[in-house]
Amino acid sequence: MADDSVDLVVTSPPYYKKRDYGVDGQIGQEATPKAYVDAMMDCLKEWRRVLRPTGSVFLNVGDTYVKRSLAGIPSRIEAAAIDDGWLVRNRIIWAKDGGMPEPAKNKLAGRHEYIIHLAPQSNYYYDLFGYSKDVGNGANPGDVWRINPERNMGRHLAPFPTEIVRRAVLLACPLAVCGKCGMPRERIVERTAKLDPSRPQARRAMEIAKEAGLTPDHIAAIQATGVSDAGKALQVQNGTGRNAAAVQLLAAEAKKVLGGYFREFTFAQKETVGWSGCDCGKEAPLERGVVLDPFMGTGTTLRTAFAMGRNAVGVDLNPITDEKFAELTGQLTFDH
Repeated sequence: MADDSVDLVVTSPPYYKKRDYGVDGQIGQEATPKAYVDAMMDCLKEWRRVLRPTGSVFLNVGDTYVKRSLAGIPSRIEAAAIDDGWLVRNRIIWAKDGGMPEPAKNKLAGRHEYIIHLAPQSNYYYDLFGYSKDVGNGANPGDVWRINPERNMGRHLAPFPTEIVRRAVLLACPLAVCGKCGMPRERIVERTAKLDPSRPQARRAMEIAKEAGLTPDHIAAIQATGVSDAGKALQVQNGTGRNAAAVQLLAAEAKKVLGGYFREFTFAQKETVGWSGCDCGKEAPLERGVVLDPFMGTGTTLRTAFAMGRNAVGVDLNPITDEKFAELTGQLTFDH
């Protein structure tokens, strides 16, 4: 694969000492946890090569008991990745309502795994606004994903839930990138004057504002100052870290009218108003974002990425057949 050709890696490698797939060169059957982590670091090195500068990795990995003690596999991978220059941006907890029965009588049944979000540098693509609109209520939904495993009666023993892939793609794979420079199109978001009419306080705030004839400039001044002039979203500044006098005056007028309802407009809804461009000009072609799954298994990542309007590449030492791939994804392989 070419350098700088992938926007997002989403994958779930074989866990350490969990299952032997009987394939030469497989990962997961190393003699020690350190050897397993070393193998994963070899993978990360290659993923960093194919990632665009704005790309990142969502790595699903669980822990393993060795000699009656957890081996600390996820934390070992994180530590090794940090030492190798990666940024560990999140340790997402994949929480499950159920799972395999636990025969041991002196420990709790495991009901979670980890999804580690790694980035080679800080300017990675990340659409928290779009994700929050889909998964949450517009606020940051947090780092616990409650997703139950999917049943899979096929030959692959560790099916990867579609929802994990969907969330990772929503967050970190752009719909489109410039075909010339590879820069992703990023969402442009602006705050509106709209409030949530289902909330009585918000509904009353809108009524008062309308009755008093508050202008869009008044609402913008409220949002520029926030509850205090420290400014949650400073739009006009005079170099001192405070809003200009004209903005403060408009905010004061609005506050006098709204009273305690003033703060409602600091939480006004945001909307997507467009998508960013680059310096390549309008003639530069746009291409779909690209998702890579280096341990593709039955193709869940590829199938999900295609359904979400992205391109995808899958790699596996024990791949599914071309016919099965086409059946699962509705797409032909490169060979075809």
